[in-house]
Amino acid sequence: MFFGQRLLSLLLLLWPTLILSSQPTPVTINWLDQQVPTQFNGNTFGVAWPRGTVNRDQSFQLQNEEGRPLPAQTWPLAYWPDGSVKWTAVAAAPDSKLPRQMQLLAGPTHTGNHPLTVEDYPDSIVIKNGTHQTILAKSGSEIIRAIYHKQHLTARNGHLVLLLQNTPEAYGTQAVVTTPFRGQIKNIELEQSGPVRALVKVEGTHFSDTGKTLLPFVLRLYFYAGSNNIRIMHTIIYDGDEEQDFIRGLGLRMEVPMHQTELYNRHVRFTSADGGLFGEAVQGLTGLRREAGKAVTTAQLEGRPVPPLEEFPERTRRGLPYIPAFGDYSLFQSTPDAFSIKKRTKAGHSWLKAGQGNRANGTAYMGSTQGGAAFSIRNFWQSYPAQIDIKNAAAESAEVTLWLWAPEAPAMDLRFYHDGMGMDSYEKQWEGLEITYEDYEPGYGRPLGVARTSELHIQTYPHTPSREEILAHSRAAATPPVLMADLQQLQQTGVFGQTWTVRQADEPESPARQKIEERLDWLFHFYQLQVAQHRWYGFWDYGDFMHTYDSDRHVWRYDVGGYAWDNSELATDIWLWNYFLHSGRADAFRLAEAMTRHTGEVDVHHQGPFAPLGSRHNVQHWGCSAKQMRISTVANRRYYYYLTADERVGDLMDEQLNAHLALLKVPPLRKRMDLDLSDTTRVTMSFGTDWGAIASAWLTHWERTEDPHSLERLKNSMRTIAAQPQGFFTGLGSMDTHSGTFELEDHTNINVSHLNAVFGLTELNAELIDLFDMPEFEAAWLRYCTLYNAPQSVQKKELGATYRNHVLHQGHSRLSAYAAYKTNNPKLGRRAWQEFSLQNPEKSLSIPSLQQIEGPRSLRPINENPEISTNYAAQWGLAALQLLRYLEQQMPKDF
Repeated sequence: MFFGQRLLSLLLLLWPTLILSSQPTPVTINWLDQQVPTQFNGNTFGVAWPRGTVNRDQSFQLQNEEGRPLPAQTWPLAYWPDGSVKWTAVAAAPDSKLPRQMQLLAGPTHTGNHPLTVEDYPDSIVIKNGTHQTILAKSGSEIIRAIYHKQHLTARNGHLVLLLQNTPEAYGTQAVVTTPFRGQIKNIELEQSGPVRALVKVEGTHFSDTGKTLLPFVLRLYFYAGSNNIRIMHTIIYDGDEEQDFIRGLGLRMEVPMHQTELYNRHVRFTSADGGLFGEAVQGLTGLRREAGKAVTTAQLEGRPVPPLEEFPERTRRGLPYIPAFGDYSLFQSTPDAFSIKKRTKAGHSWLKAGQGNRANGTAYMGSTQGGAAFSIRNFWQSYPAQIDIKNAAAESAEVTLWLWAPEAPAMDLRFYHDGMGMDSYEKQWEGLEITYEDYEPGYGRPLGVARTSELHIQTYPHTPSREEILAHSRAAATPPVLMADLQQLQQTGVFGQTWTVRQADEPESPARQKIEERLDWLFHFYQLQVAQHRWYGFWDYGDFMHTYDSDRHVWRYDVGGYAWDNSELATDIWLWNYFLHSGRADAFRLAEAMTRHTGEVDVHHQGPFAPLGSRHNVQHWGCSAKQMRISTVANRRYYYYLTADERVGDLMDEQLNAHLALLKVPPLRKRMDLDLSDTTRVTMSFGTDWGAIASAWLTHWERTEDPHSLERLKNSMRTIAAQPQGFFTGLGSMDTHSGTFELEDHTNINVSHLNAVFGLTELNAELIDLFDMPEFEAAWLRYCTLYNAPQSVQKKELGATYRNHVLHQGHSRLSAYAAYKTNNPKLGRRAWQEFSLQNPEKSLSIPSLQQIEGPRSLRPINENPEISTNYAAQWGLAALQLLRYLEQQMPKDF
């Protein structure tokens, strides 16, 4: 049997086409924000197809409402078991007239009238995009060699910069020493070469003049036909010694040539998040004692060339050499609530305060009437401290630095937040866990290998853009327009296990469903409110939620061990993504996107002894000694990857392919029992959080690559879990690290954890059962779903024993609902609704009240409900969505 299955997988790889009976149904494509954007620089999105409907060599055409082809490029993202295409990635380029809605349908691909071209040379890669040309170097530190607009050099010498400090702050007589580093290219790969989208991946690390290396980086540069915008995804991995390597600044620097333009025709712009703009010329002609005249000042304020010098008033022209030129500018976002702008004439002279505000949008422009570039950092204020510097604007070339970590801020201090407090034994560490819920162990709270990904944009202009144009660019960079396949059609394809329904605006709702929908919306809004009111922002923090609330202090427990940052505990990511798929809300997509970026990068070790595991919830994202697959699980990344085809998230999922081997180095049960780790061909894994994580990795890798070994390991593990004496209730087993086969246990004991099914296993198994015809696995999972919440008398009868760890009753109602749906069991369905409502529908479905807390009890006005925890929110949200999916027709009338 094994040989036949492996042969079938190999044949699918070699088979060039599958002959399918009919054309796939066209898919409607909408703007995420339900409106046509004012500026669109290109976007890539995923489209799902029902099994057996799309041939692997099928071409697609993107059309507007009138049937006119639009420029697009497509490629397969994933395949069904029968070899047909499951997901297609679509790269859409700008068009002269953006439609309100589009369709993707089978047909010849239209690449547009001005396709993008790529020239790959031994020392460089040249991307030509109509009037826009970019030259990337293949070695050295100069990554972006030059950017041209209509043969006019607009920017050059783009390189990464890093400032390292020897101490976070001055201590006594110790001198603070800052060492500069530059990024050096180690490898460059052309991942896509057009005709609509080109993508270049650059890998390297930062070097100092002394030879020290620090912070490996990955850059991806995206180019779209018809766009003069370059999107850059910038990833760094912390590989330093946090006791002595303190990052003072981290960013990207470029030069903008001024082409001997007059100082008064050079312009600087900064934007604020509320639509404001700081706009000045390097040499200002307004406010002078001897006025320059309305024609001159109006042109300068608008960024247009001022009239010729001979048309200036004589006294203004004579005094021009004595008007100071300001060459240096700096925008600094010190907190999520405050930014400042300062300027000076040049180094060695005092800075002047030029402006202040609450939140900057992260866009700066430097250029002249002959052209320039806008530079943007997405999530600028949310990822504070951030900074944009412009220097030497009065010289031949200005220098622009996008600081992802602002040098104006204190140095980055990643040391552990306490000294261990004497917890030098497992016994003491258990005591610490009992009091603060923190799982501490010396040496395990290091940030070694954690990563951070940021999004940057560079947009060139042939002239200084108008104030409205620069604001439109700033909005597009801060909130990039996103295209999304129709969510109802997406749900009907069967992807993601079909564990949700799609809310229809014109669909009549029963009173009970309306209550559930209102509470779903309320929970989402509550967390939006908590992010904003408690300022869950910052370079290392943005995207995460806190775990548990402290009703005495009226704050989330930011400083109490395991109650602080959530780190995906109980599938918060999956809740947000399922809520988005259900509601279609743009704000839900962006909150889930920020969380996926954060939890996949910061909460996971990508290098070092703990890689590729994630860290359990803690005061610091990497602080907990529980390094576990349940945090790094691919289950949390799949949604964003398939909806956006994001390559960085693809890398993160690939990292997890052999994550089970890390359990030999960092065994989860090391503090509870003596473990024999001498046999490195086997690893002990739970059938819940551990297996669910590795199964997600194998499934995703197989459907993306059709790798037969990933499929073999996945199916072997499924079969041998099902074959255990108690199936999933056996709890854990010894797995062959190569084949994925579990050793069959020789006892009938049960081992149940309340965490088994709540880190994505429920959603994963629904998808596996849909994908594969494996009755024994389905039966084992349905047995677990039926019995977990069952009365103890039933458990005793079916399992021969009961278990005490019987919590998260409400969250597990979705398991009962799934079993009722699959077995068509109305009695079990009624039980599921009772579990969900905790037998008190009025209380369970009512909208929780919020109490407003103000000074002196709180630092700032907040709205709180101490009964809401993130564990509860994620599990209630997922249960509600899945009961609506499986059992809406069986909803009790008394709800």
